[in-house]
Amino acid sequence: MLIDIIAGARPNFIKIAPIVSAIVEKQNEGVPIEYRLVHTGQHYDKKMSHDFFEQLGIPDPDHNLEAGSGTQAEQTGKIMIGYEKLLLEKPCDLCIVVGDVTSTMACSIAAKKINNIKVAHVEGGIRSGDWTMPEEINRIVTDSITDYFFTTSERANSNLRKSGIADNQIYFVGNTMIDTLYKQMPRFIQPAVWESENLTEKGYIVMTLHRPANVDDTSKLGELINEIVRSAKGIPLVFPVHPRTAKMLADSGIDTSKLTMTEPLSYLEFNYLVQKAMAVVTDSGGITEEATVMGVPCMTLRDSTERPETCDIGTNELLGTDPAAIPPAFEKLLAKEWKKGGIPELWDGKTAGRIVQHIIDIFEVQ
Repeated sequence: MLIDIIAGARPNFIKIAPIVSAIVEKQNEGVPIEYRLVHTGQHYDKKMSHDFFEQLGIPDPDHNLEAGSGTQAEQTGKIMIGYEKLLLEKPCDLCIVVGDVTSTMACSIAAKKINNIKVAHVEGGIRSGDWTMPEEINRIVTDSITDYFFTTSERANSNLRKSGIADNQIYFVGNTMIDTLYKQMPRFIQPAVWESENLTEKGYIVMTLHRPANVDDTSKLGELINEIVRSAKGIPLVFPVHPRTAKMLADSGIDTSKLTMTEPLSYLEFNYLVQKAMAVVTDSGGITEEATVMGVPCMTLRDSTERPETCDIGTNELLGTDPAAIPPAFEKLLAKEWKKGGIPELWDGKTAGRIVQHIIDIFEVQ
């Protein structure tokens, strides 16, 4: 049996690492299962791509489609053309896509149009309800043609059932991002900024901003940054800057003098900072999951989230995108009144093993 594992962007790399490891474990047990790792090239910057493969122990991709940048349509088209060519040369038995990036949707479509290759969606069923997010379109399109759904929560299961997906297609397995987090925690690396800024445990706040709704309008971005700085009341703010955000900040006139800005950090460095932070301010979905498991208070600057369990169960609070919501949240944090939170069901570090075993059972691999 040949499985294609698709990865194209930073969150994908984190999610596929344990799946690759779980397949290799089965291979070592004599199970006739092979995989082909396909990097679409959606993220091609070294800090956003190569470093993650190296640090997470992911083998070099078998194929790199080198899609690169471009508009949504251009990038989708490049990925589909590249993956279609690969499948015409040698089709796989199953295409595993993860998450909700452009690569997820593009490779799903290409696979289904080439001899109706079966598609498995890791993180199937999550929904934000916000159709202005490209990721939401990617989720909905992917799930509309997926055969097997590996889900992170009962909320995702419910979303799928409401859309007409049969129970025998849904496999509640947990969260592969958390598999990677647990495995890599002992290997976290102290970044250079720790010493250069004399950071201390629980004595600083990590912030990340990259979503178009927050960063593409520089006046909005400036308002958010100014309110975060005011509300932090002198607590150091460490800001690893996403390339998209860096582009918008350049020549914007926004005062960033009170921020400790760094280049994008590697996985092991960034999560070292998160683990020891007083709190995280972000508009990322994945970071809310990692913060929840590490018990770090998290403020999310978005109007909706596809990961409601991080709010219902975990340490995350959805503030919205109005800067006026920031001061009350900081007041609660600084008064030490933030909720403690817990860890969602099956976020136990064993998700990838469950996924691979389900695949073996589904395809009756002997």
